[in-house]
Amino acid sequence: MLTIGFCELDGALDFAPQLGPPAGLCVQSSTRATHHSHSHGLVGRQIPYFDLLSLIWGRGDVGDPSSRCWASKCGLCGPGYSSPLAAMKGPREEIVYLPCIYRNTEVNKPDYLATVDVDPKSPTYSQVIHRLLMPNLNDELHHSGWNTCSSCYGNPSKSRDRLILPALISSRIYVVDVGSEPRAPRLHKTVEPTDLFWKCGLANPHTSHCLPSGEVMISSIGNPSGNGKGGFVLLDAETFEVKGNWEQEGEAAEFGYDFWYQPRHNVMLSTEWGAPKALAYGFKLDDIAAGLYGHSLHVWDWTERTRIQTIDLGQDGNIPLEIRFLHDPDAAEGLVGCALSSCVFRFYKTKKGDWAAEKVISVPSKKVEGWVLPEIPGLITDILISLDDRFLYFSNWLHGDIRQYDITDIRNPKLVGQVFIGGSILKGGPVKVLEDKELDSQPEPRIVKGAWIYGGPQMIQLSLDGKRLYVTTSLYSGWDKQFYPDLVKKGSAMLQVDVDSDKGGLTVNEKFLVDFGKEPEGPALAHEIRYPGGDCSSDIWL
Repeated sequence: MLTIGFCELDGALDFAPQLGPPAGLCVQSSTRATHHSHSHGLVGRQIPYFDLLSLIWGRGDVGDPSSRCWASKCGLCGPGYSSPLAAMKGPREEIVYLPCIYRNTEVNKPDYLATVDVDPKSPTYSQVIHRLLMPNLNDELHHSGWNTCSSCYGNPSKSRDRLILPALISSRIYVVDVGSEPRAPRLHKTVEPTDLFWKCGLANPHTSHCLPSGEVMISSIGNPSGNGKGGFVLLDAETFEVKGNWEQEGEAAEFGYDFWYQPRHNVMLSTEWGAPKALAYGFKLDDIAAGLYGHSLHVWDWTERTRIQTIDLGQDGNIPLEIRFLHDPDAAEGLVGCALSSCVFRFYKTKKGDWAAEKVISVPSKKVEGWVLPEIPGLITDILISLDDRFLYFSNWLHGDIRQYDITDIRNPKLVGQVFIGGSILKGGPVKVLEDKELDSQPEPRIVKGAWIYGGPQMIQLSLDGKRLYVTTSLYSGWDKQFYPDLVKKGSAMLQVDVDSDKGGLTVNEKFLVDFGKEPEGPALAHEIRYPGGDCSSDIWL
């Protein structure tokens, strides 16, 4: 709880928290000043921290740049942006970070963090300009997150200068200093697996999000024995020591993967992949029937840290992976992509106050010959929502396409853009499509700057302004080796797709390619993409 007071500063209304998080939380005196004025009797009252944050950020003119907090005029605001719409007005990306993996390849070298120049004015545009090698072999770097983000925007003591790199297989967590030299990151700290094993009973860390409390929270997909376990590790954001579990004792889910929190509704939702020992070296369909993969969403009480509901998505919801609330912090709904069933579900808060889910997109499988099964699913493996909550993007890793949907009516998404980048059903390839409910012919191979693109579109990242979509083609080394052996031998790629953010439409930028098949140590598998200033899958607003 916080007891708050006000002081007038140059026409601005400044909150002065007397207990709890650091000062620096504030509102500016425009259309919302009277809303937070003395007449509402806030002075001296004790209110929950997240309720205070809701007041601070307001619920109205979030798209107006002038709605940035008063402290920003003095250079005192924290990391990120005051709102999703303010983020859309942020600077164009100039460099990006992405992990590159050697596990399950012919190269016996450590994974590394690549820094790629994406500034078209730069002489090193579309090139890897730095490589930070990890100190160990076979980590399987995968996703990444930040020590702090827009959820700490009101805290001027915070700086986004450490990238969190969980290793999916080794269970290490690397902390990378990107603040001292953004174009040449260096290793700051390594959290060893025993800290996760002994302090949390967890292993195989995946998604990392910064919390408004100043901590870093990382989901797990397993326990130290290789079985499924969906719990959460808390790191101190200053020392990066493991503090313990986020969830209360005994509350972990059967499986884990991704998560997203929405404090104004006091809720977090998490998803499920599968048991690490089942997925580590490849996919077996029998493991689905054996119960080694998930098909549920878990609903958590954000303040109590307890699991209050499980939503079984059924067969249409097999392997729910990436989950995204709408960016509007008032929104009580979002979308989740289910990989094996190739469906997108809308989850939402009901009038009763509990949570439910409904299928809103289904990508039909294609009947084929020359593949391991008689039908090939799309395999939705990554989804994104634009910062204005207007468009959904997702990748079908096996079919080979990226799709753009208008979700203005989120219950009835409208397909407005589609582009093929590799995949398993290419014309002239070993797989022949016998029946296709969507396409008249098999797509042509994708060749950019003279290079054949192996694999299919996997991780995607949207520019803040919504006009550029970056894509990589590796999913996870064990599955890459199984489904796209040439990808492992020849290396993955990073491409850029130009986005029509007005009417919809996707077009590959033929001038941009990072070919990770030409890396100095040998072909590498590049994965998730991060912008130094935050992006639409790293930042959460309060």
